[in-house]
Amino acid sequence: MTTAQPLTHETVLLAEAVQGLAVRSEGIYLDATFGRGGHSAAILAKLGDSGLLFATDRDLRAKVAAEALTASDARVQFKHVEFSKAPDWLASLGLQGQVDGVLFDLGVSSPQIDEAARGFSFQQNGPLDMRMNQQAGQTAAQWLAIAEEVDIANVLYQLGDEKFSRRIARRIVETRATQPLLTTFDLVRCIVEATPRQDPRKHPATRSFQAIRLHINRELDEITQTLAQVVDLLAIGGRLVVISFHSLEDRIVKNFMRDESTTDKDFFGQPVGTARLKRVGGSVRASAAEIARNPRSRSAIMRIAERVA
Repeated sequence: MTTAQPLTHETVLLAEAVQGLAVRSEGIYLDATFGRGGHSAAILAKLGDSGLLFATDRDLRAKVAAEALTASDARVQFKHVEFSKAPDWLASLGLQGQVDGVLFDLGVSSPQIDEAARGFSFQQNGPLDMRMNQQAGQTAAQWLAIAEEVDIANVLYQLGDEKFSRRIARRIVETRATQPLLTTFDLVRCIVEATPRQDPRKHPATRSFQAIRLHINRELDEITQTLAQVVDLLAIGGRLVVISFHSLEDRIVKNFMRDESTTDKDFFGQPVGTARLKRVGGSVRASAAEIARNPRSRSAIMRIAERVA
């Protein structure tokens, strides 16, 4: 057995997530968002020879990191797919109701943000891509080239809470009529020009970039679609751990765990059906020390639930 090597980027809530999973040495675990493998390496460090770790990620760089790990550690299996495909994959392996823990670390990772060619950052000029899987789907540039003005405005408002969404959408449509928006700075220029009042504490493109990224990757649909299926994978006592960075993601997770932990009652107040989960503790946030070391962890919020029936 090869010991998992630490991988290169700062993994948020690393110790807290592994503690939340309550990893057993002989257990079966799913890291649904492998990233650069930080959480996976920490899980593997607690697994014995008979333990198993399954992992998924749709990012190509994550695939490279994961394949290096699978080549050196027989306990790991990886599939290059979006995490919504993970429940079917594990079910096909006969693991329905046998998984001891599932981890989601949602959103975009630091390496994705820091690589200009990915197009996630408004602070670096690069192709206006924003896809988690660089081999599939529509890029941000392609969508902005054809989307109706009202649809762009709705995405910016609903997914980014951008109060100048209509102005920005109008400016994008006006600009693309004479020249295509091909780079991140092309988009930033439109947003800045369309923003009449700018918050000195936040770049005017922050909300729009976030909203477009969420839309291009269907991130909220992915988590909504996957959570209910994941519960069926869990063994009794198995843990579901979800780290969110966006209020819309966290609301989905919080409401799901609440609903799955609640037993409906009939007209006479008698229980109907059985709760599938129980919440474990309250929400968990990064410590002051972690935030000082990694400012991007400031917005992270982790929730834990356990399969009970």
